Amino acid sequence: MPTANTPLFDHAVQTASTWVHDVSHEFDTDDRHFAYRVLRAWLHVLRDRLPVEAAAHFAAQLPELLRGVYYDGWNPSAVPEKYDAQQYLSRFAREANISVTDVHRAAPAITAVALRHLSPGQVDKVLDQLPEDIRALLRPAA
Repeated sequence: MPTANTPLFDHAVQTASTWVHDVSHEFDTDDRHFAYRVLRAWLHVLRDRLPVEAAAHFAAQLPELLRGVYYDGWNPSAVPEKYDAQQYLSRFAREANISVTDVHRAAPAITAVALRHLSPGQVDKVLDQLPEDIRALLRPAA
């Protein structure tokens, strides 16, 4: 079976690559693996804190490949997971393989990328589903 890229997937790959590139730019790094890990952690930790309906609605706004990343490993019968800001920091750090102190920079940076690619209203709507202490961790500086 030929393994040539088909134009069918080119746009999806390009869109996901743009997000990862923008995350890399936020951290001034060329390490795309790092950028992907941090983006994936942001998506998963956010997803698991949201009610099922809000999580699914947010996923519908994501580009196709990132939607797959978002849903990877999701157990909708186990959400929303009720955790506080400190637990959020720990979960994010563990999944992204970064220090807890680095989450304070990483989380708002990924939110900034999401705000550039999605409707600000959609991002605000999903963040409004979270407790204030977690929202504060995610919001980029004004």
